[in-house]
Amino acid sequence: MNKLILITGFLTVLIGCDTKLKKTSRVDVLPYYNEATFTPKWFGSQADVPVDFHKIPPFNLQNQQGKTVTQKDVEGKIYVVDFFFTSCPGICPKMTSNMSIIQEEFINDDELLILSHSVTPEFDNVTILREYADAKGVVDSKWYLLTGDRAQIYDLGRNQYFVEEDLGLEKDPDDFIHSENFILIDQNRYIRGIYNGLNKTSVNQLIADINTLKSEI
Repeated sequence: MNKLILITGFLTVLIGCDTKLKKTSRVDVLPYYNEATFTPKWFGSQADVPVDFHKIPPFNLQNQQGKTVTQKDVEGKIYVVDFFFTSCPGICPKMTSNMSIIQEEFINDDELLILSHSVTPEFDNVTILREYADAKGVVDSKWYLLTGDRAQIYDLGRNQYFVEEDLGLEKDPDDFIHSENFILIDQNRYIRGIYNGLNKTSVNQLIADINTLKSEI
């Protein structure tokens, strides 16, 4: 009996250690990204990042509360970005469900925000976003569902966050953005990771990378 207790205790410790290890990345510092191929660039610290390295530019959108959200609202924070639309019958519900995992994991962490941009802002007005947020359990202080100028949202998605995977294809301004990617942005508006928002393993890696990013502070 004593041996069984010892073995059980040892296994519990191992499992606990393994769970803890999965909460952080395999690297101490995450790479940086500055273009659509997402080729990683490695720097020892943010002091080593070139002054002209790609950053997310200023923006001005509205959230589900009708409040204006700008770069000032994410200043000094880590944030996760995706692009969706409320009437999407395909990938968006799964993406929203997986983004809810991120929300729950960091619900009491003031250093993390989530920004979900509607790609049909002409339909997804503040009222529609409010209804969607209530239906999906979105916490207003943690997760912003964003609408606003379509041209600005599409420029952010294609040219700033690089969410689309069909590299090299010419895009008409009227072409629709439809991407399952989640993008990780650090406290200085640098891109630090891209993840498949439909894949639980990828979402767990995102959680680990957020914790690693927090340790860089």
